[in-house]
Amino acid sequence: MGETISQVLPDAIGVAISPVPIIAVILMLFSARARVNGPAFLLGWWGGLAIVSGVFYVVADQSDVATSSAASDTVSWGYVVGGALLVFGGLRRWARRPAAGVEEPLPKWMQGIDALAPAMALVLGLALSGVNPKNFVLSAAAGSSVAQTGASTADAIVALVVFVVLGSITIWLPVGYALIRKEQARARLDEMKSWLAANNTAVMAVLLLVFGVVLIAKGLAPITS
Repeated sequence: MGETISQVLPDAIGVAISPVPIIAVILMLFSARARVNGPAFLLGWWGGLAIVSGVFYVVADQSDVATSSAASDTVSWGYVVGGALLVFGGLRRWARRPAAGVEEPLPKWMQGIDALAPAMALVLGLALSGVNPKNFVLSAAAGSSVAQTGASTADAIVALVVFVVLGSITIWLPVGYALIRKEQARARLDEMKSWLAANNTAVMAVLLLVFGVVLIAKGLAPITS
């Protein structure tokens, strides 16, 4: 089981460090519907990660990726392609980063985030975790990696649960902190939001580059061995 879990840890960390979703959930926690929308967003986030990683695990497992060299190579090349896309995205973001001292404006859809209905908060969490390109690639890689180890169904489920929990840590920690500490949490969460907003592009560029290279290396290792 340890080997299976170790396969998903880098992907989970890459998913967890997602500035825009963290900013989004903090803004929800400042709204009048914080006690409902925060957990709804978290539930959607969990759902997105679970669906993507689970689907790719099932597809890879049904393809006998653990025993078929052809299927394994296909998955490995998928890692390489996904990693290359992340690296390209990282280079593009780095080239477009704002000048020092200039804060990048937040996406326009965030302007009305404090007025979202709970159902929309859930859908937003689902989209930002499951449809977001970076998180989609890393979630797909996590599910495929678990299948490649040839782990039992029980061990695979445990590994994917670990992936979802760790990949959500930067979402469920602010939600739990805000619900428990309430007004006392506002100042610290606001500081976190401001820092992420000011450094969003640079942080994302580095993340995409680092995890893109990790994914490429993960794919090339079995192909070239």
